[in-house]
Amino acid sequence: MKKYLVRVAILAGVATATTAAQAAISLYEEQMAHLEEAQIIQSPIGGIQNHFWFDYRVNVVEAQKELASDLRHVSDTEDLRDAWDEYRTQLSGERRHYVKEMRERGYRYGTVTLEK
Repeated sequence: MKKYLVRVAILAGVATATTAAQAAISLYEEQMAHLEEAQIIQSPIGGIQNHFWFDYRVNVVEAQKELASDLRHVSDTEDLRDAWDEYRTQLSGERRHYVKEMRERGYRYGTVTLEK
């Protein structure tokens, strides 16, 4: 009986360690997505509210809705990682596209980084 309890305890420990490792992996994907979220452009470049600005905002909201839907339907760790990675990729692509279109029209988008 003691051997059985020891085996169960060992298996439970392995399962917990595996789950923790999987959570750490998915946490990385989520962290990267949150970093990308922090770069969402909050006001139109050059103050110009054109169709590129409105398309960008609509696409960001659509990506957020899609993420919420994907997270509701997650069945395993890989699905979770894929959902966060897809969200990050969509946000990044939409931002790059908007900045590129505005750059082609003569409006620059810059960022300022302050360091201690």
